Amino acid sequence: MSSAAQVAEVVRGASRLLVLAHVAPDADSLGSALAVAKAAIAVNPECAALVSFGDEPFTVPHMLQSLPSGSLLVSPAEAAAAGPYDTVVSCDVSSKARLGANEHLFDAAAMTVVIDHHSSNSGFGKLNFIEPAAAANTLLALDVVDALGAELTQDIAHCLYAGLITDTGCFKYPATTAQTHAVAARLMATGIDHADIARRMYDDEPFAVVQMLGAALSRAVVQPESLNGRGLVLTTVSIADRASLGLPEDSAERVIDALRITSEADVAVVLKQSDDGWWKVSLRSKGAVDVSIAARTLGGGGHRYAAGATVGTDESQAVTAVQQALAAAL
Repeated sequence: MSSAAQVAEVVRGASRLLVLAHVAPDADSLGSALAVAKAAIAVNPECAALVSFGDEPFTVPHMLQSLPSGSLLVSPAEAAAAGPYDTVVSCDVSSKARLGANEHLFDAAAMTVVIDHHSSNSGFGKLNFIEPAAAANTLLALDVVDALGAELTQDIAHCLYAGLITDTGCFKYPATTAQTHAVAARLMATGIDHADIARRMYDDEPFAVVQMLGAALSRAVVQPESLNGRGLVLTTVSIADRASLGLPEDSAERVIDALRITSEADVAVVLKQSDDGWWKVSLRSKGAVDVSIAARTLGGGGHRYAAGATVGTDESQAVTAVQQALAAAL
């Protein structure tokens, strides 16, 4: 596998750089991408760098709108119009298919780089910096920023901190180490308002989201005997649930965080119907079940403690598929 220094050498020499997050991005993916792009511009002001993720229609999730993206973040259509690129970097993308509408831009680049911490990543770039032991992809992005010799500005630190708290479950997941906290302290030392970053990501929603959350939790089903006694709790959020409250698709992301506190279940599942009718599943585990195995079976990806996939247009079939994939993951 390649090193942060090798990645930095390529990024430093890029003249037209595109940095990509995965579809339906979280802060670990988009924060990593923005941090790498900002650092690349800092060490090479002549570098024309952009950041994108491959969702169409292109909408920045509510919880990521506080990330300092400026004019860097563009839609897949805008990214294509601004190309071609000599270098394309993917961040926190477990497989090329997770690039979505930007996959063709990755394929067309002379140099492709993968920065990732998924154990399932086969290394689909020409240069692959993959460290499955890393608690968050932003830790690898920070290594690249350091290898570039870029100043750790507040904007870069903001992007990295947002990703760090996301993939460590706000430092609750077992993968969190002393080094993780040391990195958090280093990022905080730049002067970022860590409390405001966390609040705007996790505690800033309209009351309509609370109402939707209440409806979703009221129909939740817990099965303590499922998964060989490890327990499963599951609920759904339909288009109708959101439409009645005028809520966008990404508003359903809050449901899984409330559901996963269920003490009788190691695994929490939320099926969220997207605007095109497909059901997207969010999976969370307290550790006894590796939900990334189930997600990969369903065509998605993730980590032991958090994963996801898209599972079909029929609700009943989607629920059954998820339950079967979780059972098989044991």
